[in-house]
Amino acid sequence: MNSIQDEVATLRRIPLFANVDPAKLKLLAFTSQRIAFDANQDLFKQGDDGEDAFVIIDGEADVIVNGESGEIVVTSLKKNALVGEIGILCDTPRTATVRATTKLIALRIMKDQLLNMIREFPDLSIEMMRVLATRLTDTTAELTEARSKQN
Repeated sequence: MNSIQDEVATLRRIPLFANVDPAKLKLLAFTSQRIAFDANQDLFKQGDDGEDAFVIIDGEADVIVNGESGEIVVTSLKKNALVGEIGILCDTPRTATVRATTKLIALRIMKDQLLNMIREFPDLSIEMMRVLATRLTDTTAELTEARSKQN
């Protein structure tokens, strides 16, 4: 059985949440939902509405985009990764599909929960911008490399 304390500890390992007050992380963990995914099951698909984000508690997943010649694996995610927050922040459809490559356990954080956390902790928005900028740079490089391998 997993406890709220385990989920708070998991959230604390995410750089984005590292400096958030433990009581607020406890509330976030309490209001989030633990979900299990089987291997090859999608957490979400490219084009879906961005209504939630996921913290990978255990397992691995691929980030996949649709290319001209089919699906392209852009990157892989492991334990303690946060994914899906771009759709929430930008209020846009999902930019990629995230598919479990192993049995995966994730903590689902709903849009309102994450936005409330950002409102309460303005420093969180600065850290989120840093994380997203780094991810964009890395993803662009990985996508460029993946496309060059297809040609």
